[in-house]
Amino acid sequence: MPVRIGAEVQALPWAEFLTPVQVLHRDDAVLIIDKPAGLAVHAGPRGGPSLEDHLEALRFGKRHLPQPAHRLDADTAGCLVLGRTKPALAALGALFARPGAVAKTYWAVVRGAPPQPEGEIAAPLLKVSTARAGWRMVVDPKGQPAVTRWRVLGTAGDTTWLELIPRTGRTHQLRVHCAHLGCPILGDARYGGGTGPMQLLARAITLPLDPPVSATAPVPPHMRAALAAGGCAAAG
Repeated sequence: MPVRIGAEVQALPWAEFLTPVQVLHRDDAVLIIDKPAGLAVHAGPRGGPSLEDHLEALRFGKRHLPQPAHRLDADTAGCLVLGRTKPALAALGALFARPGAVAKTYWAVVRGAPPQPEGEIAAPLLKVSTARAGWRMVVDPKGQPAVTRWRVLGTAGDTTWLELIPRTGRTHQLRVHCAHLGCPILGDARYGGGTGPMQLLARAITLPLDPPVSATAPVPPHMRAALAAGGCAAAG
């Protein structure tokens, strides 16, 4: 599977993924890639394909392998930031640890609609686990603070195209907040969105560096039909 940087193409051994991985930004310190849905950032306890297996192909002449500076769920497509040097990775880690320092915009297709065309949800999240069902995040007053802004961008039948802006970075935050609003993300079986590919895209990111670094991910193939139905020109 190729990595694309403008006209430059480099082959990657990711044959199980049909969509090429596009490098959205590359400088001496920072790499931003368009992560395909279905590719885990880190290998899980049971193994399986992950970005870790293929960092060598993203080295681009650097002494050290690039490393992810933040989390992105395996089933979420879009912008993923990697540090290309140890100082860069430390600086990026500090940015992502500061709530609101990194501007992140997500697109989601949800079943149903939120209660208003736009708004903000502040609902703390707590991790719970059972032997039968495994772990999940739930809204609970004892959890960590979590805040998400939403805005309706389009509708089609019983589905809605949302812009989501997380103010905090909790695990599964957008997925749980959408479900709590009564409009789970399509394909998010864990939180009531049904089966199929999860319709969640890390659409854009801006790093407050000097100068600022921004990137925008294209709409992935599995989201194009649903977004186009909602009026998204970028899905055409």
